[in-house]
Amino acid sequence: MQKEGERLIPISIVDEMKSSYIDYSMSVIVSRALPDVRDGLKPVHRRVLYGMYGLGVFSNRKYLKSARIVGDVLGKYHPHGDSSVYDAMVRMAQPWSLRYPQVDGQGNFGSMDGDPPAAMRYTEARLKKISDEILADLDKETVDFQNNFDDSLTEPSVLPTKIPNLLVNGTSGIAVGMATNMAPHNLSESIDAICAYIDDREISIDDLMKHIIAPDFPTGGIIYGYDGVRDAFHTGRGRIVLRAKVNFEEVHGRNAIIVTEVPYQVNKAEMIERTSNLVKEEKIPGIHEIRDESDRMGLRIVYELKHDAIPNVVLNLLFKYTALQTSFSVNNIALVKGRPQQLNLKDIIHHFVEHRHEVVTRRTEFELKKAKERAHILEGFMRVIATQDTLDRAIYIIRHSATPQEAKEGLMAEFELSDIQAQAILDLRLARLTGMELDKIRAEYEEIMALIKDLEDILSSEARRYQIIKDELLEIKEKYGDERRTDIDFSGGDMSIEDFIPNETVVLTISHAGYIKRTSLSEYKIQSRGGVGNRAATTRDEDFLEYIVSATNHQYMLFFTEKGKCYWLRVFEIPEGSKTSKGRAIQNLINIEAGDKIKAYIRTDDLTNSEYVNQMNVVMITKNGTIKKTSLEAYSRPRTNGINAIEIREGDELLGARLTNGESEIMIATRKGKCIRFPEEKVREVGRGSIGVRGISLEDDDAVVGMIVVKDVENETVLVVSEKGYGKRTAVEDYRITNRGGKGVITLNITDKTGDLIALQNVMDDDGLMIINKSGVAIRMGVEELRVMGRNTQGVRLINLKGDDEIAAIAKVEMDKEVEEDADETNADGISNVDSSHPEFSDLPMTGDNSMTNIGTERELRKAEKEEEQELKRLENEQDSNEEN
Repeated sequence: MQKEGERLIPISIVDEMKSSYIDYSMSVIVSRALPDVRDGLKPVHRRVLYGMYGLGVFSNRKYLKSARIVGDVLGKYHPHGDSSVYDAMVRMAQPWSLRYPQVDGQGNFGSMDGDPPAAMRYTEARLKKISDEILADLDKETVDFQNNFDDSLTEPSVLPTKIPNLLVNGTSGIAVGMATNMAPHNLSESIDAICAYIDDREISIDDLMKHIIAPDFPTGGIIYGYDGVRDAFHTGRGRIVLRAKVNFEEVHGRNAIIVTEVPYQVNKAEMIERTSNLVKEEKIPGIHEIRDESDRMGLRIVYELKHDAIPNVVLNLLFKYTALQTSFSVNNIALVKGRPQQLNLKDIIHHFVEHRHEVVTRRTEFELKKAKERAHILEGFMRVIATQDTLDRAIYIIRHSATPQEAKEGLMAEFELSDIQAQAILDLRLARLTGMELDKIRAEYEEIMALIKDLEDILSSEARRYQIIKDELLEIKEKYGDERRTDIDFSGGDMSIEDFIPNETVVLTISHAGYIKRTSLSEYKIQSRGGVGNRAATTRDEDFLEYIVSATNHQYMLFFTEKGKCYWLRVFEIPEGSKTSKGRAIQNLINIEAGDKIKAYIRTDDLTNSEYVNQMNVVMITKNGTIKKTSLEAYSRPRTNGINAIEIREGDELLGARLTNGESEIMIATRKGKCIRFPEEKVREVGRGSIGVRGISLEDDDAVVGMIVVKDVENETVLVVSEKGYGKRTAVEDYRITNRGGKGVITLNITDKTGDLIALQNVMDDDGLMIINKSGVAIRMGVEELRVMGRNTQGVRLINLKGDDEIAAIAKVEMDKEVEEDADETNADGISNVDSSHPEFSDLPMTGDNSMTNIGTERELRKAEKEEEQELKRLENEQDSNEEN
């Protein structure tokens, strides 16, 4: 209820929330989570050090109960929970957390296994000797002081550290809207880099990196690769890969992997437990036993291996699946003049040197002020004790004065002294008036005057001040510098998943609806010509397999769409699936535009190899017979949203693409059984934005179905396949060479029995053939079973189809020398399963519709072949007359 004299002021809750949240954010950023670039400390760490400084628990004093220290810090400077102070102090004492610990703890301060420290009533602490250097000169007005939380005391806003603490110890913290994660470095290297910066303010970061090579973590380990370090030093952000330090030994008659150093911030006990679980799950085979043999002498984890295990293979698996390899993401954000700022290596050094320069300047000014004050008093002494007569007069004035004030005034009047000088003379003990003491006063005066001159020279010379900074840093290096603990593997690099995936041959299948998968080749069984095949894939309703290609896991796949765009994937990035699984929608892997569809693909080697990409060409063919050749280099820079590969005119679409070396021959086949052959050099190389040139002239109702690149004319033969299962092999030389753009010659006699031509492929005797029909049934057979026939014949039946089923796709494979047949071994669907080999496919896109499978016999197929050959002999003369040149 509103009281008399009060009034209500309406405010917007949105504005109030904004204002309050901004205030909270700035409080967290400035007063809690981020370190000051000058001393590298957050407020809580600075208050712990200053609290211990106030209690006098220096490195040469006895330990004090942690509870006493925490209570003093809480009561005077840090009005938060006691755990916030104690946890911070504990971390400052842990040698595995800080590269150079700042607190000397006595008692249980935790362990690398994540064990918590003992309660603060049980532990004791004092400052480390290196912390004395962080607090040095604090009493000489070197830094600004601010009021504490209740304005009853003051505390320093920054410490006048001689130690480049932000560099050597790093820090981490999460603020509001930002975070920091700064790596620790070696003190000796850091001081060398700072001195190099003082000598040359224009020094480059690369030159600084000759002194401070890389981060130096308290737990040692190995930095694997240098790119992340370089990025961190140059930009303030970088990902540094860390590995454990390991060696191989023989333990109890077995090979063993011995870990002596682990990556920074790794919980050793959790890592061992996680590894044990992975061994039980058989994700890391080959490990017999894991033991933690760490003691006071150092860390030692033993991975005892099974007798048949290969140590390097097991080690790679440990690097992949466990914390034996981690990464440290550097994010150098610190407060610069109260504002958060991203800092590179030179920025951090610059701000520390500027801070030290200010401290040295203010310290010199303080010492000069104190020296002048002392000189002023000594000048008064000198006036009074200049002669025996003046000394006697001073004693007389003092003895005959009724009060000290009267004596002071008498001295001031007699010797022209200031109030301070007169008081100092009154405070002199009689012992100082002896002859020897008087000589000491004169000597002290001479020394103090020399000191004043030196201090004034320091203040007038910037070069001297920076030299002092260098000298003090080199003294720190001499006292506290040590060898770096973390080794660097410059030849290494960020571990990629491909380092752990075997570079084995796999089968890639893509369905008409755009589902893709990667399958081990061993799942596909070998059969003879005329077999019925085995179940290859489970597809969705109205879907069927459209492409088959074999590749190795480490190769690249370039996907080309019917609208002329190109996309990239590494083979191992394609999800793995079983032979009968439908796979994953390709739209979830690459950003294909709506309404577009994959129509061709190219399998390439390393696209980062400039020599390789400049030697190879991409040749594309469209449905309307347009051909285009472009250097592979134009497609060597992957983009998430793909690039334009060829301009497609209205009514046309991209059909196929091949990789060539510039010295091949090109053959293009059409749906109506025509084929043209011409040298690749007839197609000039153009840029990515070009349309291309005419490859083959088509009749109104015809269209291109495929293109091959012939490299070995003598040994390669041309395989053509029709949609109803007929196919044949013909010598390449049967197709005469013509200019591009012609109508071509007959390659397959098209009848209602054969159906239209759907595939063109170049094969040799030792190749195998894989055929998948529209209903998803696959068959593998040897190409040598197909005899070489005339160019315009009808061919022989390759697969026995049921009803209206048709062939959807073919690909060639390298067959084993022995092909096993086992007609009696069948599965529940009546599909034959025979031992498989490990062939390598080539690429060829196909199209078709969904149908069912027919199961035939070898006898029926041979009878059908005989009838077909007799019919072909009768028709050969008529067909030859229709051949077009």
